Amino acid sequence: MSQIANKVVLVTGASSGIGEGTARLLASRGAKVLLGARRTDRLEKIVDEVRAAGGVAEFRALDVTSLEDTKAFAAYAVEKLGPIDVLINNAGVMPLSPLHELKVDEWNHMIDVNIRGTLHGIAAVLPEMRARKSGQIINLSSIGGHNVWPTCGVYCGTKFAVMAISEALRMENTDVRVTVISPGVVESELAHTISDPETQKMIEDFRKVAITPDAIGRAIAYAIEQPADVDVSEIIVRPVAGQ
Repeated sequence: MSQIANKVVLVTGASSGIGEGTARLLASRGAKVLLGARRTDRLEKIVDEVRAAGGVAEFRALDVTSLEDTKAFAAYAVEKLGPIDVLINNAGVMPLSPLHELKVDEWNHMIDVNIRGTLHGIAAVLPEMRARKSGQIINLSSIGGHNVWPTCGVYCGTKFAVMAISEALRMENTDVRVTVISPGVVESELAHTISDPETQKMIEDFRKVAITPDAIGRAIAYAIEQPADVDVSEIIVRPVAGQ
C-alpha cells in the first residue's frame, strides 16, 4: 500500500495552482485532504470533483495571515479527518515591483502571507506532531529562495526566510519531518497580483516555459511517501528550459 494512503494532509492556498494540483493528486493516491483558502466557492468545486472521483476531501475557509484562523483550520482537520500527518504550507503571493516604486502595502502583504502564513501553519500543527512524535511539514519556497532578480527583492526575501525557518525547524525536531519544495516557474495565478506594468510584461515572458502544477504535486508526493525515518529536506523542480 502507498505510504500516502489514509494520511491526513492539509493544503493551504488550495483553490488554484500548486495547491489545487497537489490536493487532487494526493487524494487520487488515497490521502484524506483538507483544502484551505479564501475562495470557498473554488474549494467546494474542487472537493466535489475529488469526491466524485472516489477521493476523501473536505474544505474550510482559511486566512493564513490569522493565527487563530489557521489553528481553527487544523482543529477542523482533526475533527473531520483525524490526526494531522502532513501540513503543506503552500499559500503565497507575488506582487513584484522595483523597490523604488515603494509599494509598501504589497511588501507587507507578501510578508504576511509568505512568512507569517508559513509560521502560523507551523504553530497550528507542530505541538501535536511533537507530542505524537510523528508528522511532516512541507513548506513551499521557490527558486526565488535561492536567487534574486530585479523587481523580486521582497518576494525573494520572503522565500529565503522560508528556507531559513524550515532548516531551523528540521534541526530542532528529530521526530517531525521537514521538507522544502522550491518550484521554478509554474502555471498559477501568482503573477496576477503584479501591479507594475513593466514587471508584468517581464514575468509574462519568463512564464512562457511554465510547467503544470501536478509536477510540483508529484515532488510533494515523493517526499511524503518515503519511510518514516527518511526526510527529504529539499526538492527544486523547474522547467528544463527555465532559469
